[in-house]
Amino acid sequence: MSDILITHLRTRAVNVPLAYPVHTAVGTVGTAPLVLIDLATSAGVIGHAYLFAYTPVALKALKQLLDDMAPLIVDQPLAPVDLEALLAKRFCLAGFTGLIRMAAAGIDMAAWDALAKAHDMPLVRMLGASPRPIRSYDSHSLDGEKLATERAVTAAQAGFRAVKTKIGYPTLAEDLAVVQSIRRAVGEGFEIMVDYNQSLDVPAAIKRGQALQALGVAWIEEPTLQHDHAGHQRIQNSLEVPVQMGENWLGPEDMFKALSAGACRLAMPDAMKIGGVTGWLRASALAQQFGVPMSSHLFQEISAHLLAASPTAHWLERLDLAGSVIEPTLAFEEGNAVIPDLPGVGIVWREKEIERYLV
Repeated sequence: MSDILITHLRTRAVNVPLAYPVHTAVGTVGTAPLVLIDLATSAGVIGHAYLFAYTPVALKALKQLLDDMAPLIVDQPLAPVDLEALLAKRFCLAGFTGLIRMAAAGIDMAAWDALAKAHDMPLVRMLGASPRPIRSYDSHSLDGEKLATERAVTAAQAGFRAVKTKIGYPTLAEDLAVVQSIRRAVGEGFEIMVDYNQSLDVPAAIKRGQALQALGVAWIEEPTLQHDHAGHQRIQNSLEVPVQMGENWLGPEDMFKALSAGACRLAMPDAMKIGGVTGWLRASALAQQFGVPMSSHLFQEISAHLLAASPTAHWLERLDLAGSVIEPTLAFEEGNAVIPDLPGVGIVWREKEIERYLV
């Protein structure tokens, strides 16, 4: 398979609806602006991946970056680790970070998908692991007490044994009321994670965290600005409940800095920001060396494969960003993600729906 070459890179920008807008303490994501990637090869297989731009403002720029990177990888061997090294070197002066790193991760994910397809095996087997059910939680928003409770009950009825709810309401009393309402509705033996989306200063995070841990939350996610490792360390040292972070780590080097600083006791890399499959594998090795349980952030289709190959796999975040344009090949049964028995990641485009949402 070493003679397979990349022949073409096609990108499409779409802005798709979400079942629920993602409300956070710092803003609302009303739709999912995605860049869909098709990486064609001389073996006749096409690797699929998508990127999430977070805001429509960044969508066209992210697509254009990928289009401009295409000449750098066309006619290169289908070797994802080598491609990552090529792009890292090419952009080291500009800074291999931000949208550039995200675009490179999209290429990496599509290349790994194509490579697994060329070997006619699911990505998880290409990574040397066996498919297995991956424990998952249903990820919710800053929904207010009534809707947050209703969504938690729906998740429990669907078989999930955990939910994450976003908090950061104007008062601590409101944060506590939401968690208490969910607990009353779903009972004990059900995990409740909370996410502040970087909305608090350090003293407020400590105060609210101490109150929340008394309610038995499973983790407190990004209580303060994600780059403030010293602040996160102060918060973590003041609490017994684990601090969770990682969705904003741009590459394993960011993860190493945070773990070295003692900023958290849990890790949650994002497949796109950490560097695709190649970056994730390096991150999972770091998590193993630091003894840190590692969960996923978004990108549920590929994250199921990645967690199955991760030594300290913890939770998969179920938040279906791309469900409007991807066939539902990833199933959830009894609160677990079930990896499809398909070559590659299992991404199958819904072409008619893509036409509806093209930007």
